[in-house]
Amino acid sequence: MIRKTLTIVLSAFAITATAQQGTSLSDSAQASYNKGLEEKQKGRRMESLKHFEKAASYNSNDKAITSELADAYMDLRKYPQAWETYKKLEAMNGLTPESYKRMLDLSFNLRKFDEVPGYAAKLKKVDPSAKVNYFVGKVHYQQENYGEAIKVLNEAAKEEPTIGEIPYMIARSYADMQNYKQCIPYFKKAIELDTSKGNWVYELGLIYYAIHDDKNALQYIKMAGDKGYRRDNDYLENLGIAYLNSGNLQEGVKILNEILARRPSDLNILNMIAEAYYAKGQWQAAMDHWDKVLEYDKENAAALYMIGMCYQKKGEKAKGQQLCDKAIEMDPSLAALKQKKQMPGAL
Repeated sequence: MIRKTLTIVLSAFAITATAQQGTSLSDSAQASYNKGLEEKQKGRRMESLKHFEKAASYNSNDKAITSELADAYMDLRKYPQAWETYKKLEAMNGLTPESYKRMLDLSFNLRKFDEVPGYAAKLKKVDPSAKVNYFVGKVHYQQENYGEAIKVLNEAAKEEPTIGEIPYMIARSYADMQNYKQCIPYFKKAIELDTSKGNWVYELGLIYYAIHDDKNALQYIKMAGDKGYRRDNDYLENLGIAYLNSGNLQEGVKILNEILARRPSDLNILNMIAEAYYAKGQWQAAMDHWDKVLEYDKENAAALYMIGMCYQKKGEKAKGQQLCDKAIEMDPSLAALKQKKQMPGAL
C-alpha cells in the first residue's frame, strides 16, 4: 500500500513538472521573440536575429517566430539559412506572396534551378500580377534548353520590357544554336536597353564577323572598345582582323603590331600581317614578316614557300621557284598549292 501511494505521488509530480516546463518554454520563446521584434524596430538586425534564433530554439514550430527568423536571415544575406527556414515555414503553410517571391529569388541565386518553375507557379497563384517569366526563362537558358528559353523570355520581354538581359539571353540562345542572323535583332535590342555592356557589343561584333559582314564587325568591335571593353590580346587580334577584312591595311597592321610588342614571337600574328601585305601586293613587307617567322621556326616550310612566292611576284622568278621547291622538299603537301597557285591555308 505504501509502495502504490509513493508511485502515485511521483507520477503527479512528473506531470506537474512537465506542465511547468512547457509553460516555461512557451514564455521563454515569447520573451525572446518580443526582444527580437524590439531590436528589429531599432534597426539592429544582427541582434534581432540572435533573439529570433533563441526563440526558435524554445519553440521551433511557431509560424510567427519562423517567419521572422527567415526574414532576418534573408536581410543579413545568410541565404542558405534563409532558404531552409522559408522551406520550413512553407511546410507550416506560412508563406505569404512576399515569401514566395523570396523563395523564387533564392531558388535561382542558390542555383536550385529545378525549384524555380515550381515557386514561379506558386507565386503566380497567390499573386496573379507577379512577373515570373524572367526567372523561368533564365533557368531554361542556364540549362541550355534554348527552345523553351526563347519562348518564355519572349513572354518576359512583354512583362518587363526595360530589362536588357532578357533580349540578350534570347540573342545568346540563337547564337549558341549558330543561328547568327536570327540573334542580331535581339543583340541590338539588348544594347539599346543597356548601353553600359561593352561585352554585349563585342559579342555582336563577333557575330557579324562570323557571317562575314566586315563593315558591321568592325563597327561593333570598335564600339565595344569605346565602351571600355578590355583591350587584351584577343580583342586586339579581332579588331586588327576586322580592319584588315574591311580593307584598311594600315590600321589593321598597326593594331596587330600592338600584340607583337607584347608577344614578339607570336607566329600566328606574324603570318597574319605577312598575308595582309601579300594580299595588298606589298611583297617586301610580306617577306620581312615571313623572314621573322623563320627566325623563330627554321623548319616552317609554309613561310619559306611564301617567301619564294614573293620573289616571283617581284620578278625574281628563278630565285623564287628555287625557294618554293626547297619548301616542298621540306613539306611535300605544299606541292598541291604550287599546282593551284594558292597560299598555304587559302580556300
